[in-house]
Amino acid sequence: MDDRLIVALDVPDVIGALKIVDRIGDAVGFYKVGLGMLTGGGLALALELKQEHGKRVFLDLKLFDIGQTIENAVRGLAGLGLDFLTVHGDPQVVRAAAEGKSGSDLKILAVTVLTSLDRADLDANMIRPGDIHEITVERAARALSAGADGVITSPQEAAAIRALPEAAGRLIVTPGVRPAGAAKGDQKRIATPAEAIGQGADHIVVGRPVWASADPAAAAREIIAGLTPR
Repeated sequence: MDDRLIVALDVPDVIGALKIVDRIGDAVGFYKVGLGMLTGGGLALALELKQEHGKRVFLDLKLFDIGQTIENAVRGLAGLGLDFLTVHGDPQVVRAAAEGKSGSDLKILAVTVLTSLDRADLDANMIRPGDIHEITVERAARALSAGADGVITSPQEAAAIRALPEAAGRLIVTPGVRPAGAAKGDQKRIATPAEAIGQGADHIVVGRPVWASADPAAAAREIIAGLTPR
C-alpha cells in the first residue's frame, strides 16, 4: 500500500479510532495519533496499531521542554518501536530529541510553524517580524542542521525546504492537506494532496476528509489514486 498518505485519527478515544481503522482496512497503512487522544488512550492505541494491526504509527506530541526532559521522554518513546515523533523545531529541543532516540529507528520530525498560524498569529506570539514563508524555511534549515530526521511544514513551504542543502535525504511531512472541495477546518495554509506531493512532500496527513466520509476506505483510495507515481 502507498504509505505516503497518513490518516490522522483526531477523534476523542481509542474505541472511535479503532472503528475507523477497521472501516478503512488495508486501504491505509500509516496513522497519526495526536496529543488530543493522549488522555483517551493514545499511547495504547499507538501500540495496538503497531503490534496487532501491523500499521506504521506517527506519534504527534510536539514535545517542548528543557533538553534533559526531552531526551528522557524521547528515549522512553523510542523503546515503543513507533515510526515518527514530533518535537518543536527549536534547535536545542531537536538536539536533545536526537540524543534520546539514538540507536532506534524512530524518526524525529521538527515542527516549523504550525499550519493553523498566519502572520497575525505570529505577531500575537511575539515572533520576529518577517514573511511567514521565510521564517518557516529558516526554522526548517536550523532544525535539520540540529539533527532532525525531517520536518513538519505546510505544503506551501515544502518546495523551498526540499531545495535546502540540509534537506537532502530528510523527510518532509505536510499537514494542512485537503482534497479539492473539502472544508479548511482550522487550517490556514493548505493544499490538495497532489499539490503537496508535487511540492516535495514525502507524506501527507489527512484526517476528517477520510474518516468522516461515508466510505473512509474509498476516500483514502481516491486520495492515493490522485498522487503522482513514486
